[in-house]
Amino acid sequence: MMRRLTQRFVTGLLLAGAIGCGTVQAYTLEEFTFEDPARAAEFRDLIGGLRCLVCQNESLAGSQAGVAQDLRKEVYRMMQEGKSRQDVVDFLVARYGDFVLYEPPLKPSTVILWFGPFLFVGIGGWLLFRTLQRKKAEPEQDLSEAERTRLQQLLARTGDHQD
Repeated sequence: MMRRLTQRFVTGLLLAGAIGCGTVQAYTLEEFTFEDPARAAEFRDLIGGLRCLVCQNESLAGSQAGVAQDLRKEVYRMMQEGKSRQDVVDFLVARYGDFVLYEPPLKPSTVILWFGPFLFVGIGGWLLFRTLQRKKAEPEQDLSEAERTRLQQLLARTGDHQD
């Protein structure tokens, strides 16, 4: 009896510890402090415009991935060293490519990112138009005598079931 109580107590402690560790590891942007409020705003704006490499659809500011936390610290360190916004962006693009930017520049390697959606919508519209034109051009075929008889039988059965 005592052993079961001890096991339950230890299990409860482990569960509480696991839950507590998750909240302790949660990040806040408040850990990144600047003497100049303008510099702090620039930092928040910068990490808001950079993409998390793991999450892909979240910014560095909103992601809780380990990579995002490391990149936030790297951006903070560089800004504390006096690097400009452009220096930080250039460093990250050189290291991770244009993918790290939410709005990559228009250049040959990113053309598909900018115009790909329009291309796919255009192709889809063209295929829809072509399909509708073919359907319109095909004459409707009349039912054969056997098909009409079968249809009449099915309709008669349906009428019987509705009463």
